[in-house]
Amino acid sequence: MRVLRRLGQSHGGLWALALLLLWLPASSVAEDAPALKLPKLLLPGVPFAIELDLGSEAAGLGTSYRVLDRPDGSDLAEGRGDGRVIFDQHGRATLSGLRVSRSGQHMLVVEVAGRRLTGQVRAIPGWLSILPPLLAIGLALWLRQVVLALFSGVWLGALFLGGFDPFRAVLRVADHYAVAAVADTSHAQILVFSLLLGGMIGVVTRSGGGLGLASLVTRYATTSRRGQVVTWFMGLLIFFDDYANSLLVGTSMRPITDRLRISREKLAFLVDATSAPVASLALVSSWIGVEVGYISDQYQALGIHQSAWATFIQTIPYRFYPLLMLYFTLLTAVMGRDFGPMLTAERRARREGKLLRDGARPASDFDDVEGILDGKPDWMNAVFPVLTVVLVALVGMYLDGREGLAADASLGQIFGAADSLLALTWASLLGGGVAILLSVLRKSLPLAGAMDAWLAGVRSMVLACIILVLAWSLGAVCRDLSTADWVVTGIGPWMPAALLPSVVFLVAAAVSFATGTSWGTMAILFPLVVPLAHQLSAGDEAIMLGGIGSILAGSVWGDHCSPISDTTIMSSMASSCDHVDHVRTQLPYALSVGVVSLLAGSLPCAVGLPPWAGLLLGAGLLYALLRFRGSVTDDVDPVLPDREGD
Repeated sequence: MRVLRRLGQSHGGLWALALLLLWLPASSVAEDAPALKLPKLLLPGVPFAIELDLGSEAAGLGTSYRVLDRPDGSDLAEGRGDGRVIFDQHGRATLSGLRVSRSGQHMLVVEVAGRRLTGQVRAIPGWLSILPPLLAIGLALWLRQVVLALFSGVWLGALFLGGFDPFRAVLRVADHYAVAAVADTSHAQILVFSLLLGGMIGVVTRSGGGLGLASLVTRYATTSRRGQVVTWFMGLLIFFDDYANSLLVGTSMRPITDRLRISREKLAFLVDATSAPVASLALVSSWIGVEVGYISDQYQALGIHQSAWATFIQTIPYRFYPLLMLYFTLLTAVMGRDFGPMLTAERRARREGKLLRDGARPASDFDDVEGILDGKPDWMNAVFPVLTVVLVALVGMYLDGREGLAADASLGQIFGAADSLLALTWASLLGGGVAILLSVLRKSLPLAGAMDAWLAGVRSMVLACIILVLAWSLGAVCRDLSTADWVVTGIGPWMPAALLPSVVFLVAAAVSFATGTSWGTMAILFPLVVPLAHQLSAGDEAIMLGGIGSILAGSVWGDHCSPISDTTIMSSMASSCDHVDHVRTQLPYALSVGVVSLLAGSLPCAVGLPPWAGLLLGAGLLYALLRFRGSVTDDVDPVLPDREGD
């Protein structure tokens, strides 16, 4: 500071001072300036948090605070506990549990440590926050234009967040939400993984691997019913990750189900219904670490001395939806019965040979890849690349998850700690390399033809990647609008204990449906539901296990029903199915299983019915539904053509 004063005493020194200030990092100049960080938007009655930054001199300071809704107004809130806040080592603190009671412009004033910080923020009616996902879902089902529907939903959210400026909202869709979605590391990994796997599929298909695999498997899948059972069984085998399940099962079985005249809608349903349910229940999967981690966090916060892993195992019988959905999916295949839009799609495929409806727009298109076959059908060109993807993914997850864990860590802990997307990216890259190498060495394709096939496969995934980016953008809009927080405000201490699992199941489904994410729904509901279940259960283990199981099951249910879910989109992509057609045909099935799970499982088991009895009751109801509501899908057994007859 003494040097700065001397520089300022001369005219020439003023220029030097200006240059010095420009040279100094902005953070060092403003480091000690008090700051108040507010949310982008508030909803009346919905809790929010604000961040304070008083600079390093406030580190470790503990002091009381007041929050006002205007400079001369009354207290908005005094926070939680004793109304005191302690600043961390950087002089920062967070005030939570605050609420506003009305819409409009608010000037929040925080009085803390003898200082007064102010900031302005808008509050809009809470029901507006649910409109963007509802608009996206409604337009997708009505217009069957999922890209337009998702863009409209993101635009509407940006409109609310940006002060109702429609042109600015259009720009925010691209320059803020889409860019942020792609910049997210996990999102970028999914996009790269999908594109690389698409390239591998392109090589496998053009080199004759798809037809070779079809001829190999069709000795078992000789009818449409057997083909569906084989697809279901493959869905159980790829248990370690839902993304890998959707993409590997769909792309591997699509040539086979096409030749058996199984509609693309039915294939997408079989793929989707065995992806998240299997991964969410498996003891070794990419889901296990997230699920056990959420349970452990809440148990530690509540002082519950019980193993989170053991609780996870105990909740499996209470997760009625994923268990009954796996049963129902197999039942439709074995009985050869369907109902609703799925029945129409299946009869169209059987009778007319139309795997897609007229005018359908598949989420991915491999027609340009399949139109050229330079080599004879060769199952090795398909099996070895797929095995490479599976083995590299498993080994990669094991090696990545083992780092930093104790030597006696279990397989569940290792796979739970692994970065599954990182391992899948490695797997898809190496799988594509193996596919190219095999096609060249076995003289199925020349090197130039293999690279052209790889690029064609990558191009076939572009539409699906656009859909994914827009779906992630819509999820970000929902977070900025506090959509999920507004949905869950209906849960409160007034609720009877016996209703908690059922209400949580419905709320989890609603949040997951609106946001398109199972994991995000779990992150939102666990801090709310577990303390509430602990308070209401009064030692009744069924309430706690049922509440936790309902979070995990309801998240999968809503994710299944939602057209903006990433796994739903990936199932459409892997099956080359029109995405809206997949949602329309799957929705009646998902809703039916969800309602049965609620009536036969969540409700009666909360009042004393053993969960195994609820599962048996649900299985009986679903059998009766298919037997008396469903119809046989005109199961014509096609004669599989020889290669020469193609």
